[in-house]
Amino acid sequence: MPLLGPAEIRDLAELLGVTPTKKLGQNFVHDANTVRRIVKTAKVQPDDTVLEIGPGLGSLTLGLLETGARVVAVEIDNRLAEQLPVTVSQLDPDADLTVVTADAMKVTELPAEPVSLVANLPYNVSVPVLLHLLPTFPSIARGLVMVQSEVGERLAAPPGSKIYGAPSIKAAWYGRWSIAGTVSRQVFWPVPNVDSSLVAFERMPEPGTLAEREATFALVDAAFQQRRKMLRQSLSTLLGSSADASARLDAAGIAPTARGEELTMPDFLRIARA
Repeated sequence: MPLLGPAEIRDLAELLGVTPTKKLGQNFVHDANTVRRIVKTAKVQPDDTVLEIGPGLGSLTLGLLETGARVVAVEIDNRLAEQLPVTVSQLDPDADLTVVTADAMKVTELPAEPVSLVANLPYNVSVPVLLHLLPTFPSIARGLVMVQSEVGERLAAPPGSKIYGAPSIKAAWYGRWSIAGTVSRQVFWPVPNVDSSLVAFERMPEPGTLAEREATFALVDAAFQQRRKMLRQSLSTLLGSSADASARLDAAGIAPTARGEELTMPDFLRIARA
């Protein structure tokens, strides 16, 4: 299947009167080799149902459909959502594509259960989108997302590193995350100010209940709002006082003098359960 190049991307944008906006994180991939590398790295299979967020003008969508997979694409921009099926049908009339016009942060229903998430996520909302989609669609078993390099490194960061933080721990609730490659800013139109990372994930069984997840995430947020403080201090407001925080930490087997950046996701879950 022919994929979209720089000329086709600009022609489509002109046809629709689309000027890419930073607000919607619209940076369109125009390099076929990059698209096919993403699809190959994501290990998309012909019988997969793939969820794509923010398909834009269809560069990655066409690459996913090229495998024979079914694609459910969620697009917030009405103009792009209306054009995408037209573009796809002109290049591959037999492609199995469904476009849902919606905000990915609010979507709660899809016409099919996705087993994979493959997307070029808007830089400004990539983590919130992931943390909404993963609990909302538990059928998603694996995926590959393209995000700002700094965000990708945070998602995959190990405890104790300078970039380890709340996104690292919350992502770990849902599975394993790793950097699977990098993408140059030069393959986008318009060219962003940052490079991108490909982040792969494999879903694992959630370690606790919904209530435990909410309690764990609240502890994580409190710990990293003041990441340089000891946990007995950073958790004192949430847990009542410094003494109460120390008692809870002791009960969980965590030193009250530890800092949030030293703890793993299971450590925070133990504190929630203590």
